[in-house]
Amino acid sequence: MSHHPGSHPGGPSAGGVPGTPRVLRAMNDRAALDLLLAHGPLSRTRIGALTGLSKPTASQLLARLEAAGLVVAGGTSTGRPGPGARLYALDPRAGYAAGLDVTPQRIRAAVADITGTVVGAHEVRTSPRRAGDVPAQVAGALDGAVKEAGLVRADVHRAVIGTPGAFDPSTGRLRYASHLPGWHSPALLDELAAALPMPLGYDNDVNLVAVAERHAGAARGQEDFVLLWNGEGLGAALVLGGRPHRGFTGGAGEVGFLPVPGAALARGVSRSGGGGFQTLAGAQELSRLARESGVTDAPRGRHSTVAAALLARAAEDDTGPYGRLLDAYATRLATGLAAVTAVVDPGLVVLAGPAIAPGGEPLRRRVASELHELAASRPRLVLGEVTEHPVARGALESALAATRDEVFDTSGRTRPTD
Repeated sequence: MSHHPGSHPGGPSAGGVPGTPRVLRAMNDRAALDLLLAHGPLSRTRIGALTGLSKPTASQLLARLEAAGLVVAGGTSTGRPGPGARLYALDPRAGYAAGLDVTPQRIRAAVADITGTVVGAHEVRTSPRRAGDVPAQVAGALDGAVKEAGLVRADVHRAVIGTPGAFDPSTGRLRYASHLPGWHSPALLDELAAALPMPLGYDNDVNLVAVAERHAGAARGQEDFVLLWNGEGLGAALVLGGRPHRGFTGGAGEVGFLPVPGAALARGVSRSGGGGFQTLAGAQELSRLARESGVTDAPRGRHSTVAAALLARAAEDDTGPYGRLLDAYATRLATGLAAVTAVVDPGLVVLAGPAIAPGGEPLRRRVASELHELAASRPRLVLGEVTEHPVARGALESALAATRDEVFDTSGRTRPTD
């Protein structure tokens, strides 16, 4: 069981001595598998060209991977005169991983095959006010996704669970998420491990959104960036050197607790579960800002739902009352971001979450303008691109990365001709 997903023992030389034929074969195997993951089906000739391997060596490699159940020979290439070349692809059945997104209202689980294709998903509704049987709820969500995928639980190599707050590595207890009932037992991690006997990882939900954005969104290829999320709560992910920075207790990025100008200095924040930036710019403030800006037809409902509706209207017409709403809200978001950028100095800030994303370009433009006035550095601001279940998507990517390291490591396998 790992509190930080993606950590795994061994590496390319596991199971052999560096430089031995077994290890070199394993390195070539991994290179070919990564190419198939990135490019999709490829011919033997194309794999040879991309890896620098000779045709006989590429043929042996593909035969080895096919015998190991890692690749399948499929159709043929077209578009050239003469017979098409046979194409090879990753066998999606080679491994499966799961990602779970936990909120006070529900637990969503998704299962993906080794290529990253989601093959099953399921949600279990939970009470935001009453603690339930958390291990049973988590297992129920995962089992529902597994069933939809036509699999059994044993097919899943690994699962990563995303929650608000963070599990403190020194105590194993969830911190910074007092609004998540049932998740604060000191025995919870042991109970989850007993309910789900597989490698489990845990991470902060906003960190996992950053993982998703770095893999397939607005932060592709970025080694250092900040992601600001606003939904049920305000949070940030600080990605440094390609990895989310979690801090000593796991609480790096809990910017809702940040003291900021414009909000009363909050004390006892560890007990209250909120702080200055959350008070200043949390989703709960959008209704009040709308009234102060002259909006007379604000909807009612959950704070994040109301915020999303108001921002969507403002994005369609950012003049008059709705323009004033965006101006006021952008100033508040930029106030907290200015403090974050002064410490981290990122080149890129990604804006995401249901209480930010619906504001679209009109909100992004205003936040950027304000931040450039308030911060000495001038980071580029972009809107997040992973909008469909981003926490679950990030949890899947985290689980898949570790699963691929395990499944794609052929150094300990017996050769078909051995």
